[in-house]
Amino acid sequence: TYILLPLVKSLQRGVFGALGKAIHKKKPEKAQRFARAMSVLLSEIIFLAIIVAIVYLIIPQLVSSITTIVENSSTYIANTTTWIEQLLSDNPEIEKYVLDVFNNVSEDLKNWLTNTVLPGIGNIAASVTTGIISVVKAVYNLVIGIIVSIYILGNIEGFSASAKKLMYTVFSVEAAEKLREGLNFTDKTFMGFINGKLLDSAIIGLICYIGCALLNIPYALLVSVIVGVTNVIPFFGPFIGAVPSALLILLVDPLKCLIFVIFIIVLQQLDGNVIGPKILGTSIGINGFWVLFSIVIFGGIFGFWGMLLGVPAFVIIYTALEMVVNRKLKKRDLPIDAESYMNLDYIDPETLELVPKRRAKPAEK
Repeated sequence: TYILLPLVKSLQRGVFGALGKAIHKKKPEKAQRFARAMSVLLSEIIFLAIIVAIVYLIIPQLVSSITTIVENSSTYIANTTTWIEQLLSDNPEIEKYVLDVFNNVSEDLKNWLTNTVLPGIGNIAASVTTGIISVVKAVYNLVIGIIVSIYILGNIEGFSASAKKLMYTVFSVEAAEKLREGLNFTDKTFMGFINGKLLDSAIIGLICYIGCALLNIPYALLVSVIVGVTNVIPFFGPFIGAVPSALLILLVDPLKCLIFVIFIIVLQQLDGNVIGPKILGTSIGINGFWVLFSIVIFGGIFGFWGMLLGVPAFVIIYTALEMVVNRKLKKRDLPIDAESYMNLDYIDPETLELVPKRRAKPAEK
């Protein structure tokens, strides 16, 4: 419901609103109900279409790609070993060291792929095809979720009105207004970040697939899915997705791996400087240090979801603290802009005058 709500509102404003008015010219209430119902219906269809596309188009190809990697791992390792030998033939000591390291890593990787990944894929495939109870439960949960979302999306204004009514009953008007403003800001921050990141990652994944296909990069679909999915994580996402993808390509063709790394660097620059800012806005309200800080802290506490939602959560906390600080400074008749404190030495307690730091006098010659 939360993710589909912006799509529903956009469809109602841009497509079905005018259609509803054209069909029910003299009945605005019916026109609005028609527009909302059609918007909800189309949004749910789009949601189901994405799930079907993932299940029937992407997952089988991903399983096939991983299976091929496991089955041909020995050939890939032999090809990479030959390439290293040719590259470092003039430096036998470095060649021996690099080959020893590579052989140890490749042996561990081969054992992991053969003993862990491949049996796991077989178990997943078996559970999907034979686990009737699991499939039925998944379908049941999906159907219930869709039904609930249809009810909420169809009458989102009614639920909002009931929540406001309860809020004004429990809290004073002043407290309720502050709470409402805080909730609206939280919703706007999370909604904009989540939907913006999903759209940005989908675009990056699509561009990556087109580029890999044109450059004839091995496992183009698998690599593009990895890059697109990990791109939802701010800051670290591009690195998390690019490293394993590059290693997979390295096993097949080292030259293609180099081309892929260059392509990913260009793509991430395009995302960071053009696509991302256009979708998410020029700023999320905090500088790069706090973005990194929030990802590390929330990721360490909550794992993947902390890395994904840590930035908007920290924006909420940061903004709330900033409001408290500014309110207290205003009560003390002190400036709230950070520039006023840049060159501050101290504040006179009697006059509240901001005394700047004294500049050191130049040494006499």
